[in-house]
Amino acid sequence: MNKASVYLDGSLIGFHEEPEEIAEEIRGKRRRGELPKTLTVSNYDNSVYINTDKGRAIRPLIIVEDGKPKLTEEHIEKVKKDEMSFEDLFKNGIIEYLDAEEEENAYIAMEEEELTEEHTHLEIHPTLSLGIPSAVNPYPEHSHSVRTAKGDSMMRQAMGLYSPTTNIRTDTQGYYLFYPQKPLTGTKYDEKAGLTTRPIGQNFVVAIMPYRAYNIDDAIILNKGSVERALSRGSYLRTYSSKERRYAAGQRDRFEIPTEEVQGYRGEEEYTHLGEDGIANPETEVEAGGVLIGKTSPPRFLEETSELTPMEEKRKEDSKTTRPNAAGKVDWVMATEDENGSRLVKVRTRKTMPPLVGDKFAARSGQKGVVGLIEDEEDLPWSENGIQPDMIFNSHAVPSRMTVGHLLEAIGSKKASIEGEKTDGTAFEGEPKEKLEETLEKHGFRPTGKEIMYDGKTGRRIEAKIFVGVVYYERLEHLVSKKIRARSTGPVQILTRQPTEGRSRKGGLRIGVMERDCLISHGASMLLQERLMDESDETIQYVCESCGSIAVKNQIKGETYCESCGSKEVEKVKMSYTFKLLLNELKSIGIKPKLGLRDKA
Repeated sequence: MNKASVYLDGSLIGFHEEPEEIAEEIRGKRRRGELPKTLTVSNYDNSVYINTDKGRAIRPLIIVEDGKPKLTEEHIEKVKKDEMSFEDLFKNGIIEYLDAEEEENAYIAMEEEELTEEHTHLEIHPTLSLGIPSAVNPYPEHSHSVRTAKGDSMMRQAMGLYSPTTNIRTDTQGYYLFYPQKPLTGTKYDEKAGLTTRPIGQNFVVAIMPYRAYNIDDAIILNKGSVERALSRGSYLRTYSSKERRYAAGQRDRFEIPTEEVQGYRGEEEYTHLGEDGIANPETEVEAGGVLIGKTSPPRFLEETSELTPMEEKRKEDSKTTRPNAAGKVDWVMATEDENGSRLVKVRTRKTMPPLVGDKFAARSGQKGVVGLIEDEEDLPWSENGIQPDMIFNSHAVPSRMTVGHLLEAIGSKKASIEGEKTDGTAFEGEPKEKLEETLEKHGFRPTGKEIMYDGKTGRRIEAKIFVGVVYYERLEHLVSKKIRARSTGPVQILTRQPTEGRSRKGGLRIGVMERDCLISHGASMLLQERLMDESDETIQYVCESCGSIAVKNQIKGETYCESCGSKEVEKVKMSYTFKLLLNELKSIGIKPKLGLRDKA
């Protein structure tokens, strides 16, 4: 019989003939308190893995023996009366921690009624099998797990009040929502997760229907009236900082309004909004690329001066400006000193960001969408009660994604808005669909959530009944104003002479291999040449007709010749500069490339 390998925190420490026996012995010692409660042991693939290292995700489970849980009603009553703590349950071997690896050897029951002789553990509560984002997601067990995971991931990108000390924080950048709301359909974990004190979205009245092709696929339509009433309106904050550095010979930077004598002076109009100390005043409107902190620096290298005629130093402009695409108002100014005693100034700008066409929204169920139209309020459909939707969402997005939880939340929040009480959508034990339908019917609504609606433009009744509910939507940080870009000409890289990369550096949009293949497949050869060469790094080089080498031009004598063979018979050739760079690199490794010329005809 092959001996099983025994590993401790990933290191091989020995071998054992009975892997199951040693694993059970370690497990027993852990339950008796002889080993740390965070230690986990698993046995598979003829190996025993013992883990004690940090960073493992562990969770508590009730131990089951002979089909019966060790946790009894008596223990629960003692915990409620503070006669027994949660830690005592570990010490007495009633509850233990398992990590993902040890769970492979466990057979866990969700409910006590499901227990059999084969089960090893019981969930304290079914929802504890979920992470925090899934636990605060209403009705997650009714949606596809992949879609729920996407919804959980997008919660981290939602705009909200990310900190109660936002007004005095100096984060590099941040977003916050003006009027965040508590969800009408929530879970028992909302308060624990802080969603009741710092919400991350708003409750939208949502109609599920197509609307004049503006909400195809994942596009959504917003009510302009709701947007003007601050629906999902927020602000973007960005902090800029500058310091008065000290240099050799007692020189240092200075916060001040630069004068005309300063090298790199921007012009008087660029500094009009600065205070006497060279710092922009709060609530001052600053354009993109505008000066926030006026600063001058000493020359980088000290100039030679005569003892008799000392020269006045020529200071240079070194002001702190806003980013090229980030206009806004000065929100807050902080002046302090660093650990070396140098003055440090931080200026935070604020820009109001109402929803725009192209902004991204998402529901907790993972139904995300981009605004395709912001429609006038008077043109939107309205119900018999005069209710108009804040958002119109396409019905085709639901069946393929299997987000039934999205529809249950819509009905649950509709019921909550009618009765004024929060609907419980906790996983595995939320209010059942039948109860929600019964409540809607009691108040005169259709149990299905559908309503008769009228076209806002024609006033005629829409033939199909429209599903209308209330859904908690989050506005995500993916704002179109932060992503949109275009350029005609602009800065280029020194080495390749191609346009720079990135929106912040006024860069161009790259044509990748797939875009190139698409243009080739359409036969758009001239467009391909324009994008890949004419608008990128086109250059004209002189090529020798005799030997095919790149020729040079003597600017002083005004003549062009080949350095290799001395021939003066050269031709102008249009090529990409990166190709010329490649030829130079080949020469550097001892390969001499030659270009063969022929007439275009």
